[in-house]
Amino acid sequence: MKQTLILFLFLFIFLSAKAQDLAVLSQRAQAEVIDSWLDERITNLLPQLMTETGIDMWVVISREYNEDPVIRTLLPPTWMAARRRTILVMYQPSPNSAVETYAVARYDVGKAFKRAWNPEEQSDQWDALMKLISEKNPKKIGLNYAKDYGHADGLTQNEYQTFMEYLPANLKGNVTSAQTLAVRWLETRTTSEMATYKHIQEIAHFIIQEGLSERVITPGVTTTEDVVWWYREKIKEMKLDTWFHPSVDIQRADPANDEQNRNFATKAAETVILPGDLLHIDFGITYLRLNTDTQELAYVLKAGETEVPKYLQEAFKAGNRVQDLLTQNYVSGRTGNEILRETRKMMDAEGLRGSIYTHPLGFYGHSAGPTIGMWDNQGDTKGAGDFPLHAMTGYAIELNAVVFVKEWNKDVRIMLEEGALFDGKNVTYYNGRQKSILAIPRVSNYLGY
Repeated sequence: MKQTLILFLFLFIFLSAKAQDLAVLSQRAQAEVIDSWLDERITNLLPQLMTETGIDMWVVISREYNEDPVIRTLLPPTWMAARRRTILVMYQPSPNSAVETYAVARYDVGKAFKRAWNPEEQSDQWDALMKLISEKNPKKIGLNYAKDYGHADGLTQNEYQTFMEYLPANLKGNVTSAQTLAVRWLETRTTSEMATYKHIQEIAHFIIQEGLSERVITPGVTTTEDVVWWYREKIKEMKLDTWFHPSVDIQRADPANDEQNRNFATKAAETVILPGDLLHIDFGITYLRLNTDTQELAYVLKAGETEVPKYLQEAFKAGNRVQDLLTQNYVSGRTGNEILRETRKMMDAEGLRGSIYTHPLGFYGHSAGPTIGMWDNQGDTKGAGDFPLHAMTGYAIELNAVVFVKEWNKDVRIMLEEGALFDGKNVTYYNGRQKSILAIPRVSNYLGY
């Protein structure tokens, strides 16, 4: 009893110290970081992207609480939504030149967009916008309507129609979809953002391993939903946000358990966690406007077991191998569909079963960029799957490997997901990746049977 108490106190002190090491900034400090990042993106990144896509004027229009997905990345951190009608204009006078930024709104929009409309002098906001556009006389006016990406399709029909009604006739032919510009803006990570992403993923990993431990799980008592809601409370406790509700599911040797074949469109049933269970978590956090998306596995030790069974650890290796094959095929300019096809060929050659459903990760959990397979489609994905791979872009490397485990006389599905950066040549996991199944409880070398 005394040894158990000492062990518990050691674990509590260790994990508490670890949590303190993983600093979460105050709300004010977060706002300062987000402001500085936005300034860096507008100053250094936006000119490159506007030149690359050939759009010299980008107009983003949103009405309050009906936000364009792009405007959410341009608003200051102290704005929770657009105000009334907020119109942001970004204009590049010549290729590679600095971008001029304007807010055709009643207010300055943060530090980046200064007000370019005075309602007391000019009552019609649309007239003010058209005056600015006519003065600049852009060759291509990009608007956020798009076929392939909801992220780039934030302009409502009413706002588009009104814009076109007001736009001078000589400029109507200059209007074009800003789909590619919007996607490139959303998918590209700056040096500063990348320097912090490792830390954000480290926080996510810390929360995951704590939830998949004896601190949270009492076999025979704790249910999968108990763990799910523990994660939700933990996120709030650490002053973080999430972009989706976590999930926890179980595979076990019991022939009645068919979790390995469950369609992902169906939610796993709430189940009491027992010794011998293989747990799977799908979890993400939002911090500094960036998102994580992570899936990992843990095993509940049976009485007398001091480590995860070797046959499950061997099965786990198949998941790592599929990750390796996938990331080998990340080549600049390759489309998501091409990456998927090449990876599946290599999987077939090695006799690996499984599925790939990898997606961009950044300002949104399911973000803009090349789609590399979908859980319900292992063929080409039209549109988003045809988008090419670019440098300095982030991904959730999401997939599964299916392995027959003779000890269970059934298939086991190894479901993994980790955040990673493609720098133009290599894929690097933000904070490493799971290489072995976690044990619940964690193995203590001084306690033996």
